[in-house]
Amino acid sequence: MLHSFIDLIFPRICAGCQAPLERSEEQICTHCRFELPVTNSHIQTDIQLVNKFAGRVNLKHTLSFLKFVKGGKVQKMMHELKYKGNQEIGELLGRLYGAELRDNGFKHEFDLILPVPIHKKRLIIRGYNQSDSLAKGLAESLGIEWKSDILKRGTETESQIKKSRLERYKNMEDVFYAENYEEILHRKIVIVDDTLTTGATLESCVIALNDVGIKDVSIIAMATAL
Repeated sequence: MLHSFIDLIFPRICAGCQAPLERSEEQICTHCRFELPVTNSHIQTDIQLVNKFAGRVNLKHTLSFLKFVKGGKVQKMMHELKYKGNQEIGELLGRLYGAELRDNGFKHEFDLILPVPIHKKRLIIRGYNQSDSLAKGLAESLGIEWKSDILKRGTETESQIKKSRLERYKNMEDVFYAENYEEILHRKIVIVDDTLTTGATLESCVIALNDVGIKDVSIIAMATAL
C-alpha cells in the first residue's frame, strides 16, 4: 500500500520511454530493455568502432554496449545519467553490459576499471562523475576492482558538442594524466566512458596511461554514435 501511494505521488518512469514502471522493473521498462540497440561488439568486432582509434593508439579491446541515435532512447538514458542525477541508470547499464561480457568470456580480460574523470569544478557543480556509476556496475558484474583516483583531468576543456572531429582532438590534447599508477603498471586496464563520438576523450586517456608505461589497455563506451 505504501509503495503504491509513493508511486502515485512520485511516479517511477522508464528512463528510455518515460512510461510508468511496474514494481518489478528497475529504471528501464521490460519493453525498452528488450529493444536496447546493442552493438554486440563483444561478440563480433565492430570495424567502424575500431577504426575510430586505428593508427592512433593500441587497444587490446574496443567495446561499446549501445548504439547512440540522436533523439533515441539511449540518448534519453544518457541524459538522465549525465544531467539529471540518475546514477542508478548508469549502474544498471554497467551491470547489464558487465553480465554480457562475463558470459562471453571477458571476465579475465580486465582486472581493473578506470572511469573517465571530469574536472574538479564540474564535479563540484554536478556532484558526481557519471562514469563512476558505469564503472561501479561493470565491476559488480565482472567481479573486478574499479578506481577513481588513477586517471585525473588536469584542465577544464570547452564543450565538445559543436566542435569538428579535428577540433575535438585538439581540445583533448594533454587533458588527462595518471596518478598513483605504480601499483597498476602490470594490470589489465579497461577505461569506461558514457558516450563515444569521435573517440578523442578516450584516446587522450589511453595516451595518459601509455605515457607512464601502462600498455595493456582496453576501452568501453556505454554508448557510441556510429
